[in-house]
Amino acid sequence: MKILVPVKRVVDYNVKVRVKPDQTGVDLANVKMSMNPFCEIAVEEAIRLKEKGVAEEIIVVSIGPAQAQETIRTALAMGADRGILIQTDDAVEPLAVAKLLKAVVDEESPEIVLLGKQAIDGDNNQTGQMLAALLDWPQGTFASEVEIADGKAKVTREIDGGLQTLSLTLPAVVTTDLRLNEPRYASLPNIMKAKRKPIDTKAPADYGVDTAPRLSVLKVTEPPKREAGIKVESVAELVDKLKNEAGVI
Repeated sequence: MKILVPVKRVVDYNVKVRVKPDQTGVDLANVKMSMNPFCEIAVEEAIRLKEKGVAEEIIVVSIGPAQAQETIRTALAMGADRGILIQTDDAVEPLAVAKLLKAVVDEESPEIVLLGKQAIDGDNNQTGQMLAALLDWPQGTFASEVEIADGKAKVTREIDGGLQTLSLTLPAVVTTDLRLNEPRYASLPNIMKAKRKPIDTKAPADYGVDTAPRLSVLKVTEPPKREAGIKVESVAELVDKLKNEAGVI
């Protein structure tokens, strides 16, 4: 079995994001970048499936600038086998990402596409669903547990009322949630081995996909600063302020 894991290079989750002075976007100058946390979880789950003998090969694909090779190398150091970089300096929207991934799937023929449910930069939560629609494959989103057996994937997913379990006939698309696993740290020997693992570099044009944006950002602003709270002397005063000042009851 072959598993395809898309990964994205994003601003590190520990970094406080700053807006550019001209409000055209987020300032990325001299900012630490890393693999999207949900993508890390997807890579970890793919590696665990390989360790169980379910999968034979893990292919990591990333769409972005040349520096996204570092993100792919991180996945290779964790245990993936080879990488594909679709190199572009443009901001690629979810639908274009899904179309590029479909082209990679057509070329590589994996049994599972395992990807993070969303990226922490755009928070779109769209790519996995769009990819499943384009491929006409079954999908299991927000997976907190994945089991593969007898040509099927049993996916436990988190919903508002609790947990829902789906049985998907492979091939399928699965998006990962936070509680699926805890990603491992890459060991130094594996980091050194990752440098010798192959990464193919492609361009969106190689797959015949138009990545021109359909949306334009008019303005990016920081959220308003939170005002300081106040202390109240009694429950009655609290209820009065919630009713007459905040207007929430």
